[in-house]
Amino acid sequence: MSNTRSTSTHELTVSGRVGVRDYVSSGAPYVWLTASAIAVSIIITVALLALTAVRGIAHFWPADLLEASYVEPGHAPFPVLAEVRSSEEVTVARLINAGIPVSEDQDLYQRLLLKVGNRDIYGADFRYVLDEWMQERSYPEDATVWERVEWGNLHGFLERVTRDGEVIAARDQRWDAYRDVQKRANGLREEIREIEKDRIGAVNYKLERLRLAEKRLQLDGKSRASDAPAFAKIDAERDALKQRYDTLNQERGDLYRELGRDSITVRTIDGDLHEIPLSKLISGWQPNRMNVFQKTGFWLEHFWQFISDDPREANTEGGIFPAIFGTVLMVILMSIFVTPFGILAALYLREYAAQGPVTRAIRIAVNNLAGVPSIVYGMFGLGFFVYFLGGSIDRLFYPEAAPAPVFGTPGLMWSSLTLALLTLPVVIVATEEGLARIPRSIREASLALGATKAETLWRVVLPMSSPAMMTGLILAIARAAGETAPLMLVGVVKLAPNLPIDGNFPFFHFERKFMHLGFHIYDVGFQSPNVEAARPLVYATSFLLVMVIVILNIAAITIRNRLRERYKALEH
Repeated sequence: MSNTRSTSTHELTVSGRVGVRDYVSSGAPYVWLTASAIAVSIIITVALLALTAVRGIAHFWPADLLEASYVEPGHAPFPVLAEVRSSEEVTVARLINAGIPVSEDQDLYQRLLLKVGNRDIYGADFRYVLDEWMQERSYPEDATVWERVEWGNLHGFLERVTRDGEVIAARDQRWDAYRDVQKRANGLREEIREIEKDRIGAVNYKLERLRLAEKRLQLDGKSRASDAPAFAKIDAERDALKQRYDTLNQERGDLYRELGRDSITVRTIDGDLHEIPLSKLISGWQPNRMNVFQKTGFWLEHFWQFISDDPREANTEGGIFPAIFGTVLMVILMSIFVTPFGILAALYLREYAAQGPVTRAIRIAVNNLAGVPSIVYGMFGLGFFVYFLGGSIDRLFYPEAAPAPVFGTPGLMWSSLTLALLTLPVVIVATEEGLARIPRSIREASLALGATKAETLWRVVLPMSSPAMMTGLILAIARAAGETAPLMLVGVVKLAPNLPIDGNFPFFHFERKFMHLGFHIYDVGFQSPNVEAARPLVYATSFLLVMVIVILNIAAITIRNRLRERYKALEH
């Protein structure tokens, strides 16, 4: 009986081992392992994006203003009117080591990060305080935040408004009066900006072109005596432009005088009164009076301003539109440059080159180029594209601009070409794989119908491999849009005064320097003098950079899927 039982147990053990071996050999565990890894990666990515979005976009939500008296032992009470930005628990030992006189009766203290504003008054607009020392807390409805052109936000109470020389001090009238004069001031500021940046900028651009044209005539050996009509034409155009400039300058001066006639008087929490011209204010709001719907509208408005405005205050205030524009334009130019070169290189290696040691060495070199650090490409771009190629172009076509370089300096075109070179191996490899997947029978059928090899490649093979080409382009876009190190050498700057595309002939100025979201993140995060003010902007800009990459990839993926559906029947 015992032998029978032991035999049955042995058979079950062997059967179990065989079952596990068959299950493992079937590949099902590896499928589940791969699926689990992908799921974990997706969860981590989504969580990271959510954290970035919350910490960045929440910055534009109008936080309530807390009024309190901060009583630190051994010091006089300090009045506070601030936004509570964050809260954390700090050990008593850490506070004692920092020289803060706290009691050792409790192990942890709650520390608050307050945005007190008024940087021009206090020297810093952020301050750490202990929650236990905050007394007499309240949220006054008339507490106001003003966004200024300089010095960050101003916190205080509106005492009176001076409108057209009339002082409005009545409590029930001054807030409406302030909103009216602020709206008018913003309209005047926008008119001044349009005159300075667009109209006067266009005049200065044309004057510079006339100066270069005159210098070009002189370099060609011409003088006012030998070619008087050409110089007379330049002089006439210059005089007309100077008259235009004087008119615009006068108009700008009138607008500045009109902008400076209104002001407000603000009482800060310490009781001091400050008269502030409306020319130094951008907007004002009273967050303690706003309901959820008003705060939501405020958040949408300010988030849109962050996307559409130019930066201010060393990039810690204002918007990031030039960086978004520069990033998208650079990626588009990079795609235009890299796609034909990558496809032609892959086509030659796969269809025309003899498959021998040289071709294999070239493929190995292409694969190795994909692993070269990006800063190396930046050094190559600076030496070859900027100094050699750009300098040669300046000597041949722009001698009148010397010694100032035109193309012989870092700019948008050289940045796009450098990143095209960086992403070229990705496009070559993806295109070669797509060409290799095209069945040989399709090529033979095309040749049998009388088509030449070139016609077969152009009309049959390349269209069918276009989804693979788009895959390579998608990978190239994903890498190029986030690169920063090479761009620091070949074109990107902290603040670009003009966009690469404007209304001045020839409209596309690819020799100009530009702003980039990746470099903007680096600059704001590591070069900003106001770290606490810059931190939420780093999160917001990082989130927008990811969104730009996602949108560009979605557009490329949509095109790829349509091409794949179009040629799916031919593949089968």
